[in-house]
Amino acid sequence: MSLEEVLKVVFPFLDGVDLAACMVVCKQWRHIAKDDYFWKCVCAKRWPSICKRPNPPTVTYYKLYQTFYKRKHQRTLLPPRLSFDDLEFFIDIWTEDKLIFSEVVPGPVLQRGIKIPPAGICDMLKFHLQGAEYKMILPVDPRFTIPWSQTVSVSVLVGRKDSNKVACIINKSMFDYIDRTASRALAFDYLVFSPYYPFISGIRAWISLLFMEDRSDGVIDVFGIEMDFCDAANSQEEVLWLLDMLDWK
Repeated sequence: MSLEEVLKVVFPFLDGVDLAACMVVCKQWRHIAKDDYFWKCVCAKRWPSICKRPNPPTVTYYKLYQTFYKRKHQRTLLPPRLSFDDLEFFIDIWTEDKLIFSEVVPGPVLQRGIKIPPAGICDMLKFHLQGAEYKMILPVDPRFTIPWSQTVSVSVLVGRKDSNKVACIINKSMFDYIDRTASRALAFDYLVFSPYYPFISGIRAWISLLFMEDRSDGVIDVFGIEMDFCDAANSQEEVLWLLDMLDWK
């Protein structure tokens, strides 16, 4: 049996990476390995249904493999169309039926965050604030206190200065998850996206009250409000792209 006959017996059993490696051994191996029959065998293993078409694809199976198997590099996002300078956030917080916090927060303020955390916060919260995840934090001044016994809810709208439109981020959600070890009370709501993006769903907006606990009085002393979209956005650019896709009214 000749070398060419041996290769034609072996090549159909190889995967794409090994078959491609054979193509660089020498001109003879390259000539044999480039036969589209072998690449059809490779594609049939990876994408069986593509070989069931009554009419073969207009490109070779070798080209199909090259196109779809190549490594996917991290996608570079184009610069977002929004900036924090374009945005205003409307944050309202209630204890039961009493409004205890109501502010219009310019985007740059929320983006700037808390540079120096207040003295006396717990180590877990300090570690969280120093973490690499992208957060938007509003310092609360003056601070406000909330008794542990009271139910607290929050609503957040965001407005665009460039178009005067408004979108809902959080709609009267309850702070029903209290992480006392990290001194954070958390609430969330699912974002509503524009009909132009029908396949995006299940992305939550999180908002947290950052507090210090006064055990003697049974209250939490809130010094900051944090918002993030950690389900889908971990950078400033990703956050702005996400906000741009909201259902603006």
